[in-house]
Amino acid sequence: MNYIKIGNVSIAQTAALAPMAGSADYAFRTIAKEFGACYCVGEMASAKGLCYSDRKTAELLTVTDGERPMAVQLFGAEPDFMARAVKIAEEYKPDIIDINAGCPMPKITGGGAGSALMKTPALFGELVKSAVQSASVPVTVKIRAGWSADSINAVEIAKIAEENGAAAVAVHGRTREQLYSGKADRGIIKAVKQAVKIPVIGNGDVSSAEDCAEMYEQTGCDLVMIGRGSYGRPWLFGQIADYLNGRQPRREPDLDEKLSIMRKYIALLVKDKGEFIGMKEARRQAAWYIKGINNAAALRNKFSGINTFADLEEIIREITRNAD
Repeated sequence: MNYIKIGNVSIAQTAALAPMAGSADYAFRTIAKEFGACYCVGEMASAKGLCYSDRKTAELLTVTDGERPMAVQLFGAEPDFMARAVKIAEEYKPDIIDINAGCPMPKITGGGAGSALMKTPALFGELVKSAVQSASVPVTVKIRAGWSADSINAVEIAKIAEENGAAAVAVHGRTREQLYSGKADRGIIKAVKQAVKIPVIGNGDVSSAEDCAEMYEQTGCDLVMIGRGSYGRPWLFGQIADYLNGRQPRREPDLDEKLSIMRKYIALLVKDKGEFIGMKEARRQAAWYIKGINNAAALRNKFSGINTFADLEEIIREITRNAD
């Protein structure tokens, strides 16, 4: 097993779970880690919200021992708030603090944060500098290829991050304009890797062990990060670890195993967030676990209406009966 160092944090060089707002919560991270994710980054939290003692924002920063090594992620566009938020975030004992400069969503970019920071390199540098000076743990950044096809500047932004003390940079190979469409450009990730000395994390379009190996080979990146490719497939992290370490990748779970994993994941959601919110959030993720099975479309419709854990268990029994 090979390892990389981000600051003083050692991370196995396999596959990490990307920060995904509304998805990579405690339950998702716990299951991903159990199946072999080498590193996790939590859902992004507002630096300003944290400074104003927003309870919901603070909940996004909880770190459990089972999730380590783990980073918490902050977003914002004001260096003073970012510096203060870093101090507050450190009370939750993260291993790393990550700054989001990659989120493409309008509610984030509209305030100058997320991938909008790639349009304001000087401000981005000040934000990174303020976080690094305030932190006692490594500070990393997550960026995109650029704002649009006409402004590909990931190399410039990564250099600014390095110059201001960032310990690593994660690069999603799409522009903000692309959102999650089209293909991630691995050439951009390779260019960033060649331009900086700090570790570079590659992200985008990895949904198999072979994809992960190709990302390492084609870009020279130090670590691979997986987001949507892990939806309904947490065992992917273990398959990748097997493949990269010269072992026969563990088999794809059968239907009963997938349903059992899904049930465990949703039980964690309910335990963490309560049944009302947990089941509401489970609807979309539950559908991923039955992708490709017979009658999947009709089952997705049923999952869209689950309100209680008992509803979920009834659908699982139905799937099992029909599969026999």
